[in-house]
Amino acid sequence: MRPQGPGDARMEERLGCGPLIAPLTEQTRPLRQQVFERVRAAGLIARVQVAKDLGVSPASVTTITQELIEVGLIEEVSAQREGDQGRGRPAVALGVRASAHLVAGMKLSDREHTAVIVDFAGNLIADAVIARRPGAMTLPELLSAMETLLAQVCQKAGLDLHDLKAVGLGVPGFVDCEQGMVLWSSVLLDRGVALGHAASMRFGVPVHVDNDANLVTLAELWFGAGRALSDFAVVTIEHGVGMGFVFNHRIYRGAKGLGMELGHTKVQLDGALCRCGQRGCLEAYVADYALAREATTALNWSHKDGQSINVLLESLYDHAKAGNTAARSIFRRAGRYLAVGLSNVVNLFDPSLIILSGERMRYDYLYAAETLAEMEHLAISTGRPKPPIEIHAWGDLLWAHGAAALALSMVTERLLTAPREIAAQ
Repeated sequence: MRPQGPGDARMEERLGCGPLIAPLTEQTRPLRQQVFERVRAAGLIARVQVAKDLGVSPASVTTITQELIEVGLIEEVSAQREGDQGRGRPAVALGVRASAHLVAGMKLSDREHTAVIVDFAGNLIADAVIARRPGAMTLPELLSAMETLLAQVCQKAGLDLHDLKAVGLGVPGFVDCEQGMVLWSSVLLDRGVALGHAASMRFGVPVHVDNDANLVTLAELWFGAGRALSDFAVVTIEHGVGMGFVFNHRIYRGAKGLGMELGHTKVQLDGALCRCGQRGCLEAYVADYALAREATTALNWSHKDGQSINVLLESLYDHAKAGNTAARSIFRRAGRYLAVGLSNVVNLFDPSLIILSGERMRYDYLYAAETLAEMEHLAISTGRPKPPIEIHAWGDLLWAHGAAALALSMVTERLLTAPREIAAQ
């Protein structure tokens, strides 16, 4: 781990990470945890402000923060205020001790695998990307790919694997996060794989697994546009269609951890075949393979069968931009189905914001003005404005950052609910 003493953080800018929960809105979590999360979200914050935000006595905050300092989770940082030079002791703020722990976040996808390492304050230490061969993998093959990627990102960070406190892992498909169980994924040949346990045993560090769309949502909640929002939705369009939903600043996974599968809601009875094995799913009309299927048929591209989906989609997009009517109609049809899905999100959840994310957000035809107008038409008319929609066309490292946020949240939960001697390790 990188050596860093309390004084190293002096005068540096800290932006914080994690949900920015409004003062006095959450009383269910232990006060110790609330104090730590308030410090982490703020980046730097005075004790008196923590007490004010949480509605507790300054004495209680002082006691708790002293305990957190003693176990090495937060530190005092001298912050000279503007105009105070030479006027006695500088103000002291609290910040997360960034070097306390390190975690990794990984995303395994149909196209490439990505990883990041972040410190305990959420700062990026290193990242890595490796290409992958097409097709689903066996569990041993997937673990070997993880091992290669972890070795690469650890080498870039100058770390050993065992310097990591935990690893967050995202895969597409149906994932029980609590059990670390992958019920189905396009990157795995088998169903019902205890991936979390298998990876933890292989690497000797805790590995926490979640659906990749949930991890994009965590990335927005911890590092992006959702930090200050209590409720918002993220819809991802890539190799599949995913969704994550934040309710009261916490990600919602459903009673059995398998909720928010927007891509597998039905939009056409006995419709197109989805890769999940059922028919008529939204994903079967909007995702990569759906667009490639339509392009092969409508544009008579059977001679391109050997080409990758990415090459086919880039060609389709180029044809649409050049004015090809058939290519444009393919995107238009997919956009109409997307409008149906988004209107259902609005009608069901009434989120304060919808974020469209993923590789396919490069294809602006999917969210053209007529698509968004159709979504507004399909949503219930209440006389009130519909939720705004933001387009985040970020790369796969965003997903890996979400996996790192998952690892950070798990590590934090364990440390702040553990006896002091364990938290100090």
